[in-house]
Amino acid sequence: MNLKKYCFALDLVNDVDLIAEYKKYHTTVWPAIIQSIKEAGIEDMEIYCIGNRLFMIMKVDENFSFEEKAAADAVNTKVQEWEELMWKYQQALPVAKPGEKWMLMEKIFQL
Repeated sequence: MNLKKYCFALDLVNDVDLIAEYKKYHTTVWPAIIQSIKEAGIEDMEIYCIGNRLFMIMKVDENFSFEEKAAADAVNTKVQEWEELMWKYQQALPVAKPGEKWMLMEKIFQL
């Protein structure tokens, strides 16, 4: 299987207690969220944290579509509940447009 990789960045609210809570939520992500990720064609996802900066690596199959994932998420009440809860901890990057959360990063180097 030929997977495509996308990398994203997002910031957390710069509060030690909120960052700890956010990390705790990600040790036991709700099953409905895992299911929605897998059903979209996301084969692997990793999130890293340094300070209040998050970095996500997402590997997707050939059927993955950002538009289809967004449409499915919009009608999934559990995904909407999760996203609303996570927004308590997250804050947009300074370069984000209103409503943007995870921002797709540009690959600028590969060895």
